[in-house]
Amino acid sequence: MTIKHSILLIDDDSSFCQVLSRRLEHHGYSVDVIHSGEESLTATTGPYDVILLDMMLGNENGIEFIEPLMTKHQPQQLIVLTGYASIATTVEAIKRGATDYLAKPVSSREIIERLEGKPQNLPDDPQPLSPAQVEWEYIQRVLQQNQGNISKTARELGMHRRTLQRKLAKKRPNT
Repeated sequence: MTIKHSILLIDDDSSFCQVLSRRLEHHGYSVDVIHSGEESLTATTGPYDVILLDMMLGNENGIEFIEPLMTKHQPQQLIVLTGYASIATTVEAIKRGATDYLAKPVSSREIIERLEGKPQNLPDDPQPLSPAQVEWEYIQRVLQQNQGNISKTARELGMHRRTLQRKLAKKRPNT
């Protein structure tokens, strides 16, 4: 089997990395796994055709590593994966050079389809956002503007810091 692309998978969840790298290798991709953003910049491996980057790497913000990774490896694709998807972080990731953005949980099939450039099926009639989704998006935008500073974000939103922390600990509301 010929190797389709070399992939750098950067994620702090080791079990997710094991499963995804096995599936990608099964489909003909060469995969290297790194568990932190800092390590990805100092590693001597590469270059890579594709980088899969988790947005939350322990205490690191994966978005901060997009530009340095693009400079170092010059990948054809840099896909941000996140369990904390929001419009604000999507826009920020794309502005910094990411080519795609996928919300977790994401299937290996969906990732492979993106890698192979298969068109995505968009809904014909998108549903309007629920009030909970609008609140989530607004909180994420203000948090992004404050570089992740929860105390400053809470002050700007006029809510107690602990209340904001509880809201952020919840998963993104579904439609």
